[in-house]
Amino acid sequence: MFPTPIEKQSRGMQIGYQAFLPVALVLWLLPLLAVALFSIKPDADFANGNFWGLPSSFEAFNNYGKVFFESNMPRYLLNSLLITVPTVIGAVALSAMAGFALGVYRFKGNLLIFFMFIAGNFVPFQILMVPVRDLTVSLGMYDTIRGLVLFHIAFQTGFCTLFMRNFIRALPFPLIEAARVEGIAEWRIFWYVVLPLMKPALAALAVLIFTFIWNDYFWAVVLTQGPSAQPVTAGITEFNSQFRAAYHLMSAGSIVAALPPVAMFFLMQKHFIAGLTLGAVK
Repeated sequence: MFPTPIEKQSRGMQIGYQAFLPVALVLWLLPLLAVALFSIKPDADFANGNFWGLPSSFEAFNNYGKVFFESNMPRYLLNSLLITVPTVIGAVALSAMAGFALGVYRFKGNLLIFFMFIAGNFVPFQILMVPVRDLTVSLGMYDTIRGLVLFHIAFQTGFCTLFMRNFIRALPFPLIEAARVEGIAEWRIFWYVVLPLMKPALAALAVLIFTFIWNDYFWAVVLTQGPSAQPVTAGITEFNSQFRAAYHLMSAGSIVAALPPVAMFFLMQKHFIAGLTLGAVK
């Protein structure tokens, strides 16, 4: 049913795997390597058609200096941070509570509410573009950080609740029963019993949502229109002018914009360890 581990394959298969793995890794990293190469090239290389050759001069300090000190990139980065962090906290907190209610309690309409959360994940977000924009305009939240935060929390909570509910259903239920026998209040059960066991799910979900929101471009363009609230994904287009594009600055800005999600992953990866509940019942 499952593929045989590479360690148990024939020697020829192991050699082929070891030879193909670096090639696949290079192909996968090729776009990122190309952007990194573009970010250290001078503007003259693009005008002369030197797209894939070695840089005629090393301009990394000049390019990244212009990105940070001669553009609105610091403001865009701050906007992305102010949008992403509250969204992650709000979506994860709401989904943890909703997942606990849907995963632990048995009440009429439980499955219906759960299916509504699931159904929301299948709605194409493109068809929501006009009504969501009109709603933010009518509420006075168009082109504001607050509007993007509230929208992202509402849009991401469905997926997060699905994730949390399924994780909580897999937890050892006798732990909750034992706490109830001791007379512990339900909110204390959630805070002191269930929440500590959800650390792997909370960490994984936080990284996923952080990446989704930080890299969002569609809603950043639809719901914002200037440096006052625009995140970094949309702000990179500032380096495009009417007649030409500053590819070297766009590449440098793209590298800078990609660093926070990568740092978030490496900071949180130690919390991905599974099996924290192993032996908890015993």
